[in-house]
Amino acid sequence: MKFSKLVPLGLTAAIAVSLASCGKTDTAPAATADAKPAFDQSQIKTALISLNNADLDTAIAACTDLNGFVNSKWLKANPVPNDQTTWGSFEILRERSLEVQHALVQQAAASQAKAGTVEAKIGDIWKTGSDEAKIEAAGITPLQPQLDKIAALNDTAAITQYLRDSQAVGQGVLFSLFANADYKDSANVIAYVGQGGLGLPEKGYYFDDSQAKIRDAYVAYIAQVLTLSGVDAEQAKTQAKAVMDFETRLAKASMSRIEMRDPAKRYNPVSAADADKLTPNFSWTALFDTLKVPAAQKFSMAQPGFFGEVDKMLADVPAATWQAYLRFHTIDDAAPYLSSAFEKANFDFYSTTLRGQKEMQPRWKRVLESVNGAIGEGLGQMYVDAVFPADSKVQMQHLVENLSVALKARLEKLEWMSEDTRKKALEKWASFTPKIGYPDKWRDWSGLETNGDSYLGNMQAARTFNYRYMLNKIGKPVDKTEWGMTPQTVNAYYNATKNEIVFPAAIL
Repeated sequence: MKFSKLVPLGLTAAIAVSLASCGKTDTAPAATADAKPAFDQSQIKTALISLNNADLDTAIAACTDLNGFVNSKWLKANPVPNDQTTWGSFEILRERSLEVQHALVQQAAASQAKAGTVEAKIGDIWKTGSDEAKIEAAGITPLQPQLDKIAALNDTAAITQYLRDSQAVGQGVLFSLFANADYKDSANVIAYVGQGGLGLPEKGYYFDDSQAKIRDAYVAYIAQVLTLSGVDAEQAKTQAKAVMDFETRLAKASMSRIEMRDPAKRYNPVSAADADKLTPNFSWTALFDTLKVPAAQKFSMAQPGFFGEVDKMLADVPAATWQAYLRFHTIDDAAPYLSSAFEKANFDFYSTTLRGQKEMQPRWKRVLESVNGAIGEGLGQMYVDAVFPADSKVQMQHLVENLSVALKARLEKLEWMSEDTRKKALEKWASFTPKIGYPDKWRDWSGLETNGDSYLGNMQAARTFNYRYMLNKIGKPVDKTEWGMTPQTVNAYYNATKNEIVFPAAIL
């Protein structure tokens, strides 16, 4: 179902109006000599200066429907576009950022930049992604070598080796493996592994009666993808049911999203040797050797029950089912970079069926999303040079510094806070790090190799490069200069393990 976001523009003024009209009630407490109204008429008038009165729907009573009073006219005038699932101020600002990015990638593609430069790599991804005729002619051919490897998996040993090898290039399907700050030692980075392997958003989709139609649509989608890849239609239906049963078993062993909200359930430090005892059919020692990361002494296996079930499946699920499962997810993962039949099937299920999006976004936006996923900070450097000068960053830094000073003054004077708590609060305040606009140190992209031949090949190369970049953090101190968002992203975030708040250029 699509929905429009509440637009907070003018909310303060609307509240002022509603307070003025709703403040006098029979149940209101008696006024005292020292009492002051929340708003007097001059304050209301000042608040309304920033709001066009025509935007308010005066036919709706603010006292009973404040949202309608403030937003209904805007919502009627701004329906959700067919290629979006939400629409509001963030999306409008995002469109503005995308237009700038679009111009920059076109410029990079036309620049004949020297091979190996960031501009050349951006240009390669943009050009190969924009060459629809070449992508259409290639069909599934770019993925065939990987599918041939899957077709040759005939026993547990071969399957586990494939899982290790695919994880090493960032194409792991069955579980996630990533680097993050140690929850109990936030200055250092360790490896985390977590549940995965599901094609539906989370475990509830596999069991809730309300999701039965979604499950049926998912099985049909699996069969469609397998058929498009060359599997006989009847066999594809049989394999699709087997894949669904496989994933349902994984889902049963998985934690729900609600359970995962508990940090303690996302942290379970173990050694590789101890983990190997839990999963005798899957060696974590061998995996970390393949990945070449120093995680054998300590890593977090957050959901041991899930991995225990995976280990059983390695022993008792037929190789043919593993082949069907891995084949489907490999094609599904690559679908946005393959011919239109695969891309459209992927969109129809994940975007339309699951999210209510009526139309696919134009090609340039889809390819631009790929550029951002592959080399986003590289494009961000170009974005900043174009639209966010250094003095803008300085101005925002001053604003945040002023807020920080005010916060400290407030902490020092809060009457309800004990001295021990105040001490801790001020320690946290002193370690707080704001990041404004863009990184002070840009990432090096010299190890990423792209070409002008294959869209899928470029995206796979970027995935491997970025995954290796992430793995290389394991066993090292946390880099507090690193950003988790690109400058062209219209969003912001707080990172608790680093005690930092980050405001990218595009939202400023």
